[in-house]
Amino acid sequence: MINTVLFDMDGLLFDTEPLWGISMLRIAQRHGIPVTQERFKDTRGFHIYEVTAYWAVKYPWQGKTSEEVAEEILDDIIALTIAQGRVMDGVVQALELLKTNGYKIGLASSSPIRMINALVEHFSIKHYFDCITSADEVELGKPHPAVFLHCANQLGALPLQCLVLEDSINGVIAGKAARMKVVAVPEPAHYNDPRFAIADAKLRSMAEFELGMV
Repeated sequence: MINTVLFDMDGLLFDTEPLWGISMLRIAQRHGIPVTQERFKDTRGFHIYEVTAYWAVKYPWQGKTSEEVAEEILDDIIALTIAQGRVMDGVVQALELLKTNGYKIGLASSSPIRMINALVEHFSIKHYFDCITSADEVELGKPHPAVFLHCANQLGALPLQCLVLEDSINGVIAGKAARMKVVAVPEPAHYNDPRFAIADAKLRSMAEFELGMV
């Protein structure tokens, strides 16, 4: 029986996915790194330090390290999301529904913990989560299942007692690899991606979420 629901953050709780593109492109251009918006799909769902490490191998540059570039991107995306971001439709209602019905609620994101904390505090939803975990705390980010397994463990839940809500294919793969039930909420441009067929269910937005899906 499922008693625990684990949320991704970027693209699911907040509309950060397009903002990540803006921040990554802006900082990449600052350092002469020849990436494009189209190439960002190769690292969708990765931890930001994994993204810049990938860039360092594929598009070597002079000057700052990949870790320093990642920190610049983080500073930029946090400021940009606070200025222009929003909580996605249906998120607060889903959190209220789950909390009212006694489910344990976790946040398991590939984003660094300082970004997670900054955003859940700014948008006033931190109090809904019984546990917040970041890929900072595990060796490998999504599509590896470690961040979901770590969050479930912190909540005292077995994998088969967990439902994962995810917007990215790498996140869906991670949830399934963790042996958890997965509901995908892809962004509109990727809704018909056939790879989402591995999810147990698929929604067009969190506004469609119902307790019967748990």
